[in-house]
Amino acid sequence: MFSNKENINILTALLVGHGVRKTVVCPGSRNAAIVHNLNECKGMECYPVTDERSAGFYALGMILASNEPVAVCVTSGTALLNLVPAVAEARYQHLPLIVISADRPQAWIGQQDGQTIDQPKAFGGFVKYCVSLPEPHNDEERWYCNRLVNEAMLMMKRNGCGPVHINVPVSEPLFYFSVAELPMERKITYVPSVINVEKIMREMVSYFYGSSRPMVVIGQLSYRDNTEWLLQRIEQYAVVIREPLSPFRSTVPFDEVLYKIDDDEAYMPDFILYLGGTLVSKRIKKFLRRAKEAVCWTVSEDGDMHDTFMNLGGIIEANPYDVLMVLNSALRSCGRTDDTDVMDLMENSAEAYVRLWKSKTDGAFDKLLEYQPDYSEMMAVKVFERQLGGMNYDYKVHYANSMAVRLGNIYAQNHYIYVNRGVNGIEGSLSTAAGFSVVSEDMVFCVTGDLSFFYDQNALWNQNLEPNFRILLLNNKGGSIFSQLVGIKDSPECKTMVAASHSASASGICNENNIGYLCVHNEEELRERMNVFLAAGGSRPLLMEVFTDISEDARTYEEYYREVRG
Repeated sequence: MFSNKENINILTALLVGHGVRKTVVCPGSRNAAIVHNLNECKGMECYPVTDERSAGFYALGMILASNEPVAVCVTSGTALLNLVPAVAEARYQHLPLIVISADRPQAWIGQQDGQTIDQPKAFGGFVKYCVSLPEPHNDEERWYCNRLVNEAMLMMKRNGCGPVHINVPVSEPLFYFSVAELPMERKITYVPSVINVEKIMREMVSYFYGSSRPMVVIGQLSYRDNTEWLLQRIEQYAVVIREPLSPFRSTVPFDEVLYKIDDDEAYMPDFILYLGGTLVSKRIKKFLRRAKEAVCWTVSEDGDMHDTFMNLGGIIEANPYDVLMVLNSALRSCGRTDDTDVMDLMENSAEAYVRLWKSKTDGAFDKLLEYQPDYSEMMAVKVFERQLGGMNYDYKVHYANSMAVRLGNIYAQNHYIYVNRGVNGIEGSLSTAAGFSVVSEDMVFCVTGDLSFFYDQNALWNQNLEPNFRILLLNNKGGSIFSQLVGIKDSPECKTMVAASHSASASGICNENNIGYLCVHNEEELRERMNVFLAAGGSRPLLMEVFTDISEDARTYEEYYREVRG
């Protein structure tokens, strides 16, 4: 049986109609009727998560694993505000997150009644669209409620996807479940206009072929299988820079190359094509912002202008993968597109530039393989990645922000890494990985620093976790990235006020949440226990806490780049 609230039933029917199959649900009384309805639906899976902030990131992990929209349902009041970090991350990663919030009737907002805030304005510009559903009393109001839900679902899918907010005022009494079936609701289908990417790329391709030092820069991209072929031809004509946040194997250690080339203008591009989201490396952004004479084109799924390198010359509103495919096609036809004249183009005009970079990248890659860090968080990540590569099961790897993802960029050279780089916050990394693991059949690993882990420890307070979830916790009792920042690291307040020095351990957290626990204090234990950590099987999730010294971590990291520079 379903709720007797018509707006809840209309919403439920349309969620199912628009293909939503997974919902993260949080406790509360005002949203209980919505949760009840969702759980009653055949084909809808509900995942209870108590902490709303964690719940939002759980939903993001499920979206990343399933490539489908996922809803998160919360009660009224400040419960909704806890979703802001996850909603912001979804906005900047273009993830189809549906926030459903229960609410008091409009008449009671601002009247000093319990749990009443102005909920439709809670997310501001972080959501693509927000609707507040009426409580229908006649056919026109039912039509209006149907239309609003359809509008929200269609807006979620437009221009590269993004989060939407559906607010549901519910008057008392709340808990009557007397409706046998959901209503047959009108579902509105949106068919986007077909964009001829080849046509809109014509000018960019001309610039590409007219340059002698072309560079393709690929930021964070959503995961796709079998993408490696897209770059094989492009790499013959241009220097291609990408991090493991894009799904292309054998990423180039360009951060290390930049240490070697310093201010050498010979490496500066005269044309840049930038696809995808953010880059972890500050060094490459600083380098490319010096390319004042370069023509830069960016690919923007939502059509927004992102002048990251301060030299933007053109915007292509399209899917980045579509652009790579068309560029491949143009290269096969020597720069011609369907509606361009034959151009007098010099094949391999950029060959010298490509060779110049390749000589440096090959050398940097050799240094990467040769460098043997002393016992540190850097060694822990290197041992993890090397041994993981030899496992005979399918796996996915998430990295937390800050030092963890920077170490991942060094050593995760042969697989894609997931990371919350929409906003780059440390919160939610563990919850995103946990949510991913709940709906994935693969082994799912999360490599995280201590501050990110303890900030998000409620991710483990969850009944849905399975033995396929593994956490590598790098605990040096503070924020080690602050040891890399010139000036602040010498401040007497750095350790306590900035780097958040602490003495916490994950042992008790694991014990109370039924998580298996391993701890490591030296190289011998690291190598021995890594085998246990990576072994498939077991009856519960597993965490391995690697204790290191923060000053030794900083020294090892700095020494690595000195070695690379040679």
